Amino acid sequence: MNPVAFSDNDWLDAAAALAARGRPLSRPNPAVGALIVKDGRVIGRGWTCEGGRPHAEARAVAQTLALPGNAARGATVYVTLEPCAHESGRGPACADVLRHMGVARVVIGCEDPDPRTSGAGIAKLREAGIAAELLSSPAATRSLEGYLARARLGRPHTTLKLATSLDGCIAMADGTSQWITGPEARAHGHGMRARCDAILVGGETLRTDAPRLDVRLPGLAVRSPARWVLTRGPVPEGWQAIADPAEASFGDAQYLLIEGGAGAAAAFLAADRVDRLLLYRAPILIGAGRRGLGDIGLGLLGDAHGRWCLTDQRRLGSDTLDVYDRIR
Repeated sequence: MNPVAFSDNDWLDAAAALAARGRPLSRPNPAVGALIVKDGRVIGRGWTCEGGRPHAEARAVAQTLALPGNAARGATVYVTLEPCAHESGRGPACADVLRHMGVARVVIGCEDPDPRTSGAGIAKLREAGIAAELLSSPAATRSLEGYLARARLGRPHTTLKLATSLDGCIAMADGTSQWITGPEARAHGHGMRARCDAILVGGETLRTDAPRLDVRLPGLAVRSPARWVLTRGPVPEGWQAIADPAEASFGDAQYLLIEGGAGAAAAFLAADRVDRLLLYRAPILIGAGRRGLGDIGLGLLGDAHGRWCLTDQRRLGSDTLDVYDRIR
């Protein structure tokens, strides 16, 4: 039986899925995925390790070294981000590693915006006679959106999560909000926490609810993100204050999740610092409850259109999740 023939984009999609295993522990490095393919079979795979080293390509190459001979010679490498061109005290440049292994072809899903590598990694490979090809891979770019936001915008990729009733309420009039959504939606939300470097709530939410903001999924407690609060006042130990979403740099965080409440959500939307919306909707009506958003500075109704694109929709138990990306 002949093996299934996969396209370059298929392999890059698989590498992007692999890269997700490195997020967010790879910080400050991007979470990259790499596959080494020969004769239609994967002979090496890797993703960026905790703390940024080893890189994905180095891990994939290490797997091929356990095979007879130089298994990587003549193979094709699929990598989500351009192989680095600069050496450091933590390891050699990945472009050099691939050159020395004698691979025939490297297919890259996204050019590296780091000036130490941008274009230089591809040039190094081509100088060695390797066919280096840069494809426009949506999956690779999406897997790197936190790293790209830091490099291009100087801030993390920011997701706003809202869990509401059908009529847009996040709580009863007295503030009761446990639980609007069901266990499946809440578990999905904890999974999203585990994929972020930091999580943020507003000062009122912190003072009223004293949220833990940890990851309560089996085996993932160590993935609990740093806790930030939008306030100009003092904060408890273990929390970091953010005064202005339009001016804060958020350290080296690549992925930020905003979880509550209406004031914090509105402040980030008004500052145009939200890149993705996670809208969890429960099949309930509350009526005179607390609204999910405050004033976002919208002057004209026409200005509200053309800003968001639906990119995913799914059922989570009895609830619905809609995912929207900001159109820029």
